[in-house]
Amino acid sequence: MKLSVPLLAGMLALFGCTAQANEDVIRKNLGAALPKEIKLDEVRATPIPGLFEVRIGSEIRYTDAMGQYLIEGEMIDLKNRRNLTQDRITKITMVDFSSLPLKDAIVWKKGDGKRRIAVFADPNCGYCKRFEQSLQGVSNVTVYTFVIPILGGDSPDKARAAWCAKDNTAAWRDWMLTGTPLPRPDAKCDASAIDRNLELSRKVKVTGTPAIVFEDGTRAPGALSTEQLEQRLQAQGSAKS
Repeated sequence: MKLSVPLLAGMLALFGCTAQANEDVIRKNLGAALPKEIKLDEVRATPIPGLFEVRIGSEIRYTDAMGQYLIEGEMIDLKNRRNLTQDRITKITMVDFSSLPLKDAIVWKKGDGKRRIAVFADPNCGYCKRFEQSLQGVSNVTVYTFVIPILGGDSPDKARAAWCAKDNTAAWRDWMLTGTPLPRPDAKCDASAIDRNLELSRKVKVTGTPAIVFEDGTRAPGALSTEQLEQRLQAQGSAKS
């Protein structure tokens, strides 16, 4: 059956109104049921009729058309063998690598440095130290570390000491790899980059360390092994060529 342009336009408009109505109902009912501090950032239809995706920050949940039930879990497309939930998380957590303020990062390069990653790290983060060890087995890479003191304690003092060191690359790596004490910072040192890094981490929704960002904008939460990191870097290189 061939649909006329006016009829097709009317059907699309009706679908749009229905989708908006569903979103309004879901926001109202879930908003009333969930704690006030939880913000529903996005509500959208899924490939399953009657099931809707609810995005809270970078987390994905699902609900019915009336917002009466909240479902946690992953949606798998069995036919195409795709994890649709993970696909969405990957998309919404993408970071524009070219927009990162690299001047606020501690930088070190190995080999030709052609492969680039950015890392958000806390000086007291054990997993960050583990990841620094993993980095030692990777060649031809440039690493930009955005120091963010989010673990409390003396993390802010250590972050400032690392940033203000005469050779902050050496100071940071010595501390993270061998536990060499960080030098006392100069009282006149401008450590405002640390505050900017914290603001940046909130903007790109970094909730834990280490958070690793690749040049294509994808990211990996948590410490990768040398093998895992190399696989990701090689995959990026293949995608470029």
